Amino acid sequence: MDLLQRRLARFAAARGWEPYHTPKNLAVALSVEAAELVEIFQWLTPEQSARVMEEPESAHRVADEVADVLAYLLQFCEVLGVDVLDALAAKIERNELRFPVKEDPTSDRHSSE
Repeated sequence: MDLLQRRLARFAAARGWEPYHTPKNLAVALSVEAAELVEIFQWLTPEQSARVMEEPESAHRVADEVADVLAYLLQFCEVLGVDVLDALAAKIERNELRFPVKEDPTSDRHSSE
């Protein structure tokens, strides 16, 4: 991830884009790219959406939008000093505590038989 973030930073610096890469602008750009990903699936049935990667044209569009979302997210994290992998790990840990796995109520009946 660090290598990709540095590559994105060099790409932006070479084009003089750093002044535009503020947290607000990057958050907005991230939202726009996520919306473009959603747009691909907007009117598809669940079955069609599950097969979207089977067609080369739609697969290419999905991959491009995923790349755009990730690029803006990494740039956003770089600007704000967020370690994206640490943030994700911490969020998963909080979610594991917040949403514990519930035991199957039928398993208690079977274990006492």
